[in-house]
Amino acid sequence: MKGRKLNNIERELVEGLEGFVKDLKDNVPIAEKYTCRRMVLDLQPIPYSPKQVLATRKLLRVSQVLFAQFLGVSPKTVRSWEQGKSEPKDIACRFMDEIQRNPDYYRERLAESAKMKKCEA
Repeated sequence: MKGRKLNNIERELVEGLEGFVKDLKDNVPIAEKYTCRRMVLDLQPIPYSPKQVLATRKLLRVSQVLFAQFLGVSPKTVRSWEQGKSEPKDIACRFMDEIQRNPDYYRERLAESAKMKKCEA
């Protein structure tokens, strides 16, 4: 690249970046001089009723035990959610939100994670 002449677009980019670096060094208030955007995520978890927990598990086509393992909770916890004895915490609701958005992806992830275990007599 050395010795090669920059085209107009490349020259404008380099000049713009050089100006930005100078402004940073000179402590120019960046947000006042440049268009600044901050990305935020709208990921407020929805509360899950017993029927919604069951429906989410059924989307994955798994037992309570496998669903519990996948979510990182005990089977007793999943059973309690589905019976309405307790409510899932926000982190579990967020995970179930993601499952609801793309159940095919999570079914595939489950299949990738599955291992056959020999039954004991």
